[in-house]
Parts: sequence; structure tokens; C-alpha cells
Amino acid sequence: MALDINKIREDFPILKRKVNGNDFVYFDNAATSQKPNKVIDSIVDYYKNYNSNIHRGVHTVSQEATDAYEGARTKIQKHFNVKNLHEIIFTSGTTHSINIVANGFKDLLNKNDEIIISGLEHHSNIVPWQMMAETNGAKIKVIPIDKQGELDMEVYDSILNKNTRLVFVNHVSNALGTINPIKEIIEKAHKVKAAVLIDGAQAASHFKADFQELDVDFYTTSAHKLCGPTGVGILYGKEKWLNKMPPYQGGGEMISDVTFDKTTYADLPHKFEAGTPNVSGAIAFGVALDYLNSLGFDNINLYESSLLKYATKKLKTISGLKIYGDNENKTSVISFNVDGIHAYDIGTLLDKFGIAVRTGQHCAQPIMDHFEIPGTVRVSLAFYNTKKEIDKLYNSLKQAISMLS
Repeated sequence: MALDINKIREDFPILKRKVNGNDFVYFDNAATSQKPNKVIDSIVDYYKNYNSNIHRGVHTVSQEATDAYEGARTKIQKHFNVKNLHEIIFTSGTTHSINIVANGFKDLLNKNDEIIISGLEHHSNIVPWQMMAETNGAKIKVIPIDKQGELDMEVYDSILNKNTRLVFVNHVSNALGTINPIKEIIEKAHKVKAAVLIDGAQAASHFKADFQELDVDFYTTSAHKLCGPTGVGILYGKEKWLNKMPPYQGGGEMISDVTFDKTTYADLPHKFEAGTPNVSGAIAFGVALDYLNSLGFDNINLYESSLLKYATKKLKTISGLKIYGDNENKTSVISFNVDGIHAYDIGTLLDKFGIAVRTGQHCAQPIMDHFEIPGTVRVSLAFYNTKKEIDKLYNSLKQAISMLS
């Protein structure tokens, strides 16, 4: 079925506001998505009607909160086709999830081991591994990118070897929108018995990942990229790996038995969920998935692809505009610069027209260094955007360029 965009836009109250006297156009979806009323209402409903701590209370309200919280975990299991419910760990987001895994492997690797990351990574999928390697001496190797912003898979083949223990790659680049061939990456890594973590923060809002089909060892994402709230996300890990890893934090909930002599840790998933969790956030995450699935991810992907094609064609007609990561295999992200004009200045003027874009390095400095640029203007589109908004971007951008030239 085709999406009813006008009806969908009614679900998002923020899209009705004015910015600097203009209709608000939100093209910063790769940073965070907007939230529909159902998600917002679910948070309010929790705090108004059954706010309570979970797993620990025998009273009715605590049971209601626990059921809703664990119900969200079940929705996530179904959405991503996870084999075991306890393989889903609630975290504060993708960065938290990656750090759990990096900490878990800190004592499992040594100076003879190698890990591989890609040249398309967000800082959150670079820095934790560098910190880990400083502790255990593991060597980091990098899959470079080409002029089109795609991974050089021949180099990946050449650096993958019997000493490779871990491979870390994002599913989609936040800076360029490039979709990486993660199925191929996973299959090749498994041939040398290496584990694979996929950063799915930028992918999960555009299409559904089937964890069983991918045979991925770890996968992370954040709710706020999926029309859910900030401050909650998931780490999926195969049971065999999660059992090998030590807890990331100590405290309540993650224990089975505590004495002053010894502590015994709880079973999965609670082993990695110390302290009071973001209960309302997890519940709202489940509601957000319900909302997106009601629209259909095939429909979302098809519509966003049409927006990307339309916007790319229009922007390419602007003299002096260069798109980075201009390839066929990408999501609805356009990262560009205009000759002789700083990205920040363009973003500032677009804001005066009520258009929100992202400017800078996008927490992906190695990508910018590869292209020998300080940063880009990034336009990231979502299913609630329209071609009319793209037309406004085009006209406003031309006016901004004229003012800055």
C-alpha cells in the first residue's frame, strides 16, 4: 500500500510548528527522528497511571510496569527475529551497547589478536575499540573506503586472517548513507571464526534487519532513530558471547546472590542491566516499533527512496554543489558541500528559512579526512518528509548560496 503522507504528518505534532517565522522543515533525521503522538502518549501514560520500579515489587502497579517493560522486549524480539528473548539487552543507546561489548572483550583478547573496523564508522564504533586495544594490545586494522564512499572489500579480504577475532562495521554510514554489505562481511568473518558487531543505529529506521538470516553475533541500535525516545536502545548478542562476557556495571538487578565474600551474577539479560532502567523509554520503544510496522517498512523504504532520488536530482542542478557518497546503494542521506562556502554558513542560513539540516563532521572525522574536507551539509530524509519540503530546500539553498557568494 502507498503511504498516506498527509495523514502520517498529522501524527507528528512538531511538524506543525514555525521556526523563524517559517513552516518547520526537518531534514536532520539521521541525528534523531521525530516522535508520533502514540509514542509521546505512551510515556505520559506510564508516568500518570502505572509509574513503578520493575521486577522487584509484588504490588499491582509494579507488575503492570514489569509486564509492559518485558512486553517491549518481546516486540523487539519479534521485530528483529531474535532466537532467544534473553539475548536482548536494554541499554541507553548504541554507544552504551558498543562499550558493553568492548569492555567484555577487554580480557578476552591479547597482543596477538586483531580486530577490524571500517573507514565508515561513527566515533562511537572507533573510540571504544581503541580504548580496549590500549589495555590488551590487540591490533586494529581498517577497511578503507573508495571515492564513492563504499568499502574496499578486496582490502577486507586481504586483512582478514586467522588472527582476526572481531569485526566491527556499521550497517549504514551516518555521514554518507552508504549501505554496507554486512551479510558478506559476516559470512567471511565467520570463516576465520571471528565475531561480528554491526552498528545498526542508522539502518533500523529504514529497513528491518533479520538477525537469524544475517547470523550476526552482535547488533546495536537506538530507539530515538526509530521514532522512539532518547536514552534507550538495545544490544543484541548471541547467548554464547554474552555468557563469556563479564558484566559491564555492578549494582542492583544484575545479581543473583550477594555476600561480602562473593557475588553471583544474574542470568541473561539481567546480567547486563544493572540499576533501575529507563522503563518508560523501553515501553515507548515498543510502541514506536508498533507504529512503524503498521506503516510497513517496505512502504517506508520505497517512499524514502523516491524522496532521495528526487532531492539528489534537484541538488545536482546547483552549480558548484558536490555530493559525497554519491552511489546507488544508500539510504536517504545527501551529504554535500558548495564550492567556496563553508557548510556551517549554509546550515545557519537554511535555519533562518526554517530548515533544519546537520553540518560538520557528523562524528565521523576519518570520513572527512578521506575526502580532505572539514565537514559537509547533511540532508537526511524520513518517511514524513515531502517533495514540497525538498522544493523549499532547493529554493532556500539557492538563495543562501547567492547571499554567501
